[in-house]
Amino acid sequence: MKKVLKAIGVILLLVVLVAVTVVAYLTVDEYKPQEVEPLEIAGETTSHPTKGKSIRIMSWNVGYGALGDNADFFMDGGKMVYTADKERVEKNLDDIAAEVDKIAPDILITQETDLSAARSYFINEPEYLLEHSSADVFGGNNIFAYNFKVSFVPLPMPPIGKVHSGLVAFSKFQMAEADRLALPCPFKWPLRTFNLKRGLEVTRFPVEGSDKELVLINLHLEAYDSGEGKIAQTKRLKQVLMDELEKGNYVVAGGDFNQTFSDVDISKYAALDGVWQAGYIDVSEYGDDFKFLTDSGVPTCRSLDKVLADAQSKDYSAFQYYVIDGYIVSKNIEVEQVYTDDLGFVCSDHNPVIMDFKLR
Repeated sequence: MKKVLKAIGVILLLVVLVAVTVVAYLTVDEYKPQEVEPLEIAGETTSHPTKGKSIRIMSWNVGYGALGDNADFFMDGGKMVYTADKERVEKNLDDIAAEVDKIAPDILITQETDLSAARSYFINEPEYLLEHSSADVFGGNNIFAYNFKVSFVPLPMPPIGKVHSGLVAFSKFQMAEADRLALPCPFKWPLRTFNLKRGLEVTRFPVEGSDKELVLINLHLEAYDSGEGKIAQTKRLKQVLMDELEKGNYVVAGGDFNQTFSDVDISKYAALDGVWQAGYIDVSEYGDDFKFLTDSGVPTCRSLDKVLADAQSKDYSAFQYYVIDGYIVSKNIEVEQVYTDDLGFVCSDHNPVIMDFKLR
């Protein structure tokens, strides 16, 4: 019995030592972004947005190429950690590239786009999209901003491992300047060390024949917090929006808000028990300065608590769907149309949202 107890004690000691070593490593290695970080602008173009001329933007949370209709995910109540093999990741990315070709946006913003991550087999996804699409948007400028930068995520089992991922913007138009603005992180040490550090990807485009700029904000706000994170991050976003409008600039904020706009009717999408539910952004707090736009006729996101057995299913009472992706635009922008591209969540757990607009 003494030998057994001694062996158990040794094992427990080893477990503690490993845990301490991992936490120490993550603490030293923790990504600590500055409040404002300039982003490198790649590619070349001389085109500029022009007042009165229609511009098409496409926003898509691409689910790092691994959250297709075959996937569930442990953070949503599912079982999977690694949700696709390499072949399926490449197939999803091919489908994403093909859809961008079809929509032909002038500006494309993506969220959850992996630069180098175990979960997507270390495929450089921005580079993959550039190489596998003929869309004009990939022939201009592009930028990348980190939202998730951890050398090793130790949880769950098997561990997620390395994740370098974030926000990407591709544009036919010339980017004059791009910055990453840090957002509040709701997590405390040690969870903070291997969690997302979210930011706003802010891009400035000179407007032809004007001294004003088109300011584009790409975002992916907090998901798995108790609520305070979303509130704090949305408050920061609002301040940036107001500051840019006060300068007289044209402002578009788009992406995955992980929240529903309060003026959007989502009554046909049942709120199912035991499944993650989105928060709300109270649009009345913004007065008449901004418009909140999405297409509630089609869900922009589906739950990952279970595999989507039928990718074309429209039974909104039996599966959890959301409308959490869209745009906020300043009052000096004329919006021509906004629609969600209904792809049945085959290649991502989000559908892309497209908007056509003009600068007044």
